[in-house]
Amino acid sequence: MTVQSILGAIVIGAVIGAVGRLLLPGRQAIGWILTVVVGIVAALVGTLLAQVLGVETTPGIDWIELVMQVVLAIVGVGLVAGLKRGSTRRSI
Repeated sequence: MTVQSILGAIVIGAVIGAVGRLLLPGRQAIGWILTVVVGIVAALVGTLLAQVLGVETTPGIDWIELVMQVVLAIVGVGLVAGLKRGSTRRSI
């Protein structure tokens, strides 16, 4: 991996995470760093899933892969926000 590919993954992850967070209804009590991490994971898993499912790679924007990544980011942000919210509650 080169520095350029790592920076590209961070930028794409930030965008995917932010879009996923914006499309998720309600307020998410997670910070931007965690949003970027969820976005990076969603982008990587979405790309792998698209390859496994045989989605064609095109010279332009791969819309099906992008939708998969955003959906995974929505799910990821929801899970992380839910886990974080659940860990801060105390039982009486």
